[in-house]
Amino acid sequence: MKIGIDIDDTIADSYEVIFAYAQDYTINQLGKSAKVQEITAKHHSYVNAMHQWTETEEKHFWDTYYGEIIQKIKPFTLAVETIQKLKKEGHEIIIVTARWPEEKWDVEKITLEWLKENKIEYNEIVLNANNKAKIALEQKLDILIDDSFQNCQEVTKVGMKTYMMETRTNKGLEAQNIKRVYSWPDIYNQINSEK
Repeated sequence: MKIGIDIDDTIADSYEVIFAYAQDYTINQLGKSAKVQEITAKHHSYVNAMHQWTETEEKHFWDTYYGEIIQKIKPFTLAVETIQKLKKEGHEIIIVTARWPEEKWDVEKITLEWLKENKIEYNEIVLNANNKAKIALEQKLDILIDDSFQNCQEVTKVGMKTYMMETRTNKGLEAQNIKRVYSWPDIYNQINSEK
């Protein structure tokens, strides 16, 4: 099978690092309260919604910290081993990430180095993948694994199977054609049940 896999909050626990930086920025740069609004997010703009930043504040946050954040994240437990096992079993692994180019940071270089350092095996990578349904069709994916409800919804609309990784910010979001998964062993089990 050809399996598309997102990085942030799917392979890696990005939330922990993003949240810590967001708290530091909110308290020390903006001089605002650390209290956050509980949210359920269909997409990746959860950090600004939680902290109720303006568009300008959000842009400044990402311009300032984006490169540091994506260097510091760590893979979820058993993500690396599971991806290696899937690849060894003959599945084609396509990394499909919405990571975007930044003026201050060489996001492609940072991402490729992070994948190598963490021994994430893959056949191909697609960066700046804002329209994952389009990428899924172009890549002829059999499955997309992502944490974004919105991405999973759009990919299922074009007739492809999705697994949505359970996160703190997508709890309660359900759709008939989106299969929720809770860990990398669960993902492996679900993929093997497809055979």
